Amino acid sequence: MRITVAGAGMVGLSCAYRLAEAGHDVAVVAAAPPRETTSAVAGGVVYPPPAFGGSRVAEPPARGVAPDVTARGADERVVRWTAASLAVFRGQDAPGVRFRRGRVLLAAGEPDPQWLPALEDAVRDGDRVEFRTAVVDTPVYLVWLLARVAALGVRVEYRSLTSLAGLGADVVVNAAGLGAGPLAGDASMVPVGGQVVHLTDPGLPGFVVDETGPGVTYVIPHGGHVVCGGTEEPGRGDTDPNPAVTADILRRCRALEPRLAGAAVLRSLVGLRPFRREVRLEREGDLVHCYGHGGAGITLAWGCAADVAALVTAG
Repeated sequence: MRITVAGAGMVGLSCAYRLAEAGHDVAVVAAAPPRETTSAVAGGVVYPPPAFGGSRVAEPPARGVAPDVTARGADERVVRWTAASLAVFRGQDAPGVRFRRGRVLLAAGEPDPQWLPALEDAVRDGDRVEFRTAVVDTPVYLVWLLARVAALGVRVEYRSLTSLAGLGADVVVNAAGLGAGPLAGDASMVPVGGQVVHLTDPGLPGFVVDETGPGVTYVIPHGGHVVCGGTEEPGRGDTDPNPAVTADILRRCRALEPRLAGAAVLRSLVGLRPFRREVRLEREGDLVHCYGHGGAGITLAWGCAADVAALVTAG
C-alpha cells in the first residue's frame, strides 16, 4: 500500500518507521527537517506532563478564553502509549537515549497521577514520585531515527502542505504537529509556546520536574548539556527567545537544582506545542489523523505509531 505521512517530527517519523516496517511503500512530506521541528526543542524526559497525567480535568474554554494547558480530560490511552514507547526505547540502543532515575514534585495532596502505572518502578513518597525512565536528547535521536526510516526505503521530501489531497497515496497519515489542525480543518488545535534554556551539565545524576507551582519547572540533564524550562504560552506564534523569560527560567531552575549555579548558558530555544483537548488518533476514510500531542510527543509517539499502523492495516 502507498502511504504518505505528513510531518517529520517525532510522531511522523515513528509512524513512517512502523508503516515501512510493515511492508508499505511510505513517503514523508514535511515543512521542515526533523531538527527544525518542535520535537527537537523538547526536554526529552519520557513521562506524560501534567496536561495528560494530573487529577485536574479540563473544561472547554469559553469563547475568546485561552485554554488551560495544565489540564485535559482523562484519557486512558495515555498509559498504554507511554508504556509502549518506553518498551521501544529500551530495545533500540539508540544514540541520544539514556535511562535515568529522577523525581517529579507534586502539589500538596495531589492524587496519584494517571500515568503512574506506565512506569514499572515508580515510587511515591509524600508529594514526590521517583522513577526511572528514558531521557532523550531529541536532536541526536531524530537524526538517528531519520536515518533508520531512510534505510527502510522511506522517501522524505521537505515542502509546505496546504492540503492532504493529491498526494498520490492510498492512505495519508496526518502527523504534521501544529500544522495538522489546519490540514484537517480542525480549529481546536492551538499553539502553546514553550521556552527552554540549555546550560552546561555539571554532572547531574538525574532529572527533576516541579509541578507544584502555577507552571512547571524542570531540569533535564543530557550529559553535554541540561535542558531547563519552562513556559506555557497559549496562542504564541513566534519562536524568538525572550531574554526576560530566560532570566526567569534560570532563577527557577537554579533554585530547584543549586548545582546549576555556576553552569554556563549555552542557548535559549522556543518550540510551539500542538495542543488539543485530547490526541486525535482515528481513521477517516483514506486519512489517518494522529495529532494534538501537546508537550508529550516524545512520550507518546511510539505507542501512537503502533495504533496508526493498526488502523492502516484494518482498512
